[in-house]
Amino acid sequence: MIRLLSLLCMLIAAPALAQDLTTVKAGMVTGVDQIGLPIALERGFFEKHGLDVEIARPYATGVDALNALQAGESEIVQVGVPMIGAVLRGMDLVALGNYSGNATKLGSDATMALIARDDSGIRKGDLASLKGKRIAASFGTINHLYILALLEKAGLTPQDVTLVNTPPPDMTVALLAKGIDAFSAWDPWPIVALKDVPGAIEVIRGGDVISYLGFNVATRPWVEKNGETIEKFLAALSEADKWMRANPKQAAQIATRWIPGLKPDIAEAAMEFNIQQADRRLSANNYRALWSAQDRLHRLGFLKATFDVNKHIEPKHIVRVMEKHPDLFSDLPAIPQDVMIGKDFVFKP
Repeated sequence: MIRLLSLLCMLIAAPALAQDLTTVKAGMVTGVDQIGLPIALERGFFEKHGLDVEIARPYATGVDALNALQAGESEIVQVGVPMIGAVLRGMDLVALGNYSGNATKLGSDATMALIARDDSGIRKGDLASLKGKRIAASFGTINHLYILALLEKAGLTPQDVTLVNTPPPDMTVALLAKGIDAFSAWDPWPIVALKDVPGAIEVIRGGDVISYLGFNVATRPWVEKNGETIEKFLAALSEADKWMRANPKQAAQIATRWIPGLKPDIAEAAMEFNIQQADRRLSANNYRALWSAQDRLHRLGFLKATFDVNKHIEPKHIVRVMEKHPDLFSDLPAIPQDVMIGKDFVFKP
């Protein structure tokens, strides 16, 4: 009888518990580095932290994700470089934590690569051989920033090449059709091209030429009204990241369910790079990453203005998560003392 009564109580309580969950609409892009979000959903971490999260379809780029945010399709999205252009156009965005990046060092681009056709005249490891070539990038995104940094490293300018604005899912086809000589992109697209384009060359992988930008971003009015929800959201994502770092093969399987056409072997290869920068924490390095991205884009003429990064990063929620749940980050290197931040941190270039 006692067992029966207990069971009945559990059944009655279940709908009430479900009703107590706070609903959040989140958005992501078709990149393996975005997979912490669906992992948190599939593994039950959101529900554990009191949230009912609904994930919008994966978008081709962060620009598309921000358009969806502005349209009300999502309340919080995962974007990096596209945030810059959106803020300069008047969208009042706030970065709350990383979905990919590195709080412990400046350079962080392990999930990025430059892929070329074998008959393009571009040589592996020789960035100077990019001169005069047609190179695909998604303008206003991290892969645009990456190719600009590679050109600077080679002593070239954007005028020394022809940059072709292309969504990452279309880059492999463009390479096969010989419409471009090379492309700059995030995983899984470089790995897809190496598998699907005969003779394709990985010119460079990573290299720490940029500091990766990958933030959880929302509009300021939503952030100001949802502090407790944001903290729960970031805690759940941090738990998902830790699980992903410990279980890369299982995480790769989840990625195949969320990125259209992603094959298991490609997902596994990409995940090995992804877990190198799956660090939800914020430090002064992440402020500098946003500042330096603006600085490069401004110097090269892609931006007419810049903004104060302090006004568009709100660290207090992830700082609270770091303080309350240190175990979620126990497998990561400690943040150096000179770049640690508090809730009132102010970045000075």
